[in-house]
Amino acid sequence: MQWILLSQTEAEFSCPTMEIKNENEEKPLLLTLRRFHLSEDYGFLLPNPLSELPAPYGPWLEIANNLPRLIQSHQLRAQVYKMPQLSSQHLKGHRELQLAHLALSFITMGFVWQEGEKEPVKLLPRNLAVPYCEISQMLRLPPILVHADLVLANWKKKNVNGPLEIENLDTIFSLPGGESLRGFILVTLLVEKAAAPGVKAVVQAANASLQSDKEALHEALQDLAKAIKEMTNALKLMHDYVDPVIFYAVIRIFLSGWKDNPAMPGGLIYEGVSEQPMSYSGGSAAQSTVLHAFDELLAIHHSKESTAFLHRMRDYMPPHHRAFIEEIQSVPSLKQHILSSGQVKLRIAYNQCVSTLTGLRTCHIAIVTKYIITAAANAKAKEGKANHSGGTFQINPPSWLEERGTGGSHILSFLKSIRDTTREGMMHD
Repeated sequence: MQWILLSQTEAEFSCPTMEIKNENEEKPLLLTLRRFHLSEDYGFLLPNPLSELPAPYGPWLEIANNLPRLIQSHQLRAQVYKMPQLSSQHLKGHRELQLAHLALSFITMGFVWQEGEKEPVKLLPRNLAVPYCEISQMLRLPPILVHADLVLANWKKKNVNGPLEIENLDTIFSLPGGESLRGFILVTLLVEKAAAPGVKAVVQAANASLQSDKEALHEALQDLAKAIKEMTNALKLMHDYVDPVIFYAVIRIFLSGWKDNPAMPGGLIYEGVSEQPMSYSGGSAAQSTVLHAFDELLAIHHSKESTAFLHRMRDYMPPHHRAFIEEIQSVPSLKQHILSSGQVKLRIAYNQCVSTLTGLRTCHIAIVTKYIITAAANAKAKEGKANHSGGTFQINPPSWLEERGTGGSHILSFLKSIRDTTREGMMHD
């Protein structure tokens, strides 16, 4: 295979832009979800992900399906070193590639962080690194656990004919954290599911603006505001399903990357791929395409620093999700269209979208305060043990995660900044 050279600091993943063009300018080409492999029912979620790979990949699944036990018993690294080096040639189609990326991402995070921040590995062995990077290149994703793995493709129904509700859902793979990790992943999945009507509304609003259809635009903006409200309600379920102590002390390190990370200042060497270490950010809510699309449609402009971080996080999204954001960005300004229309009801509907989006971001700040800032203070004040899945993990959370997100941002100041700039997007008389 011809390797695409990855940079020492962070790989750049190019993505072709699908611009809105038509030879007949009087009839602009309208957006559709189908062009970006999205559905009205699932939004950015991968519908009904696979949970089994072809027989040759049994060694990967055997390890991926037993990660919590292998990590707790400190046996994962030994198992990975004994793992046969497999080629990706037997993987057919996007869905098998996505499951393979998911499995190898989980194995990699467990392998790197099995012994915590004091003893991370500095080299990913060839038998893991080579197929992982092959598959990552085919998917145009980085070789690290991303939001598209952790949430969008890591779910299954207990009863296949049952509803997409948390009681009927489970994760495909897991890491230490037990029910709290399961809750964290599945609540985030429900936020993505609640966003699906909003993603549809983004397309409808953009098309209505292109066609100067004021009634359709008004309806789309109302649908968008409703979807954002449902996303906020889903996010609040985090309080019911995730223990702050377990999340902060056990889960977060396994979602952390090796960029801007004092525990791994040199990055990680992917043996057989590059002799130089490479650095990638860990999983982050900023890698979700949903809010990027909402911001682009509503013309929400964040600070230079926040925008730079958000745009970097787009490199961690599937290429068709990035293309969707770029397409919305290329549509003529919806905000200017509403301002020039003089339609009061459109301005009110727009402001309702901005208001509910501000509320969602305020809710996110409250969650982060509880699960990171307050949890960090409590962890400092009290040493102890965290119980989960029949085992115990010493509470000794990474010191560098006290104020940073797993994506590397100064999390509270970043979230407050984008919340405030969202609020500033309101239209005034």
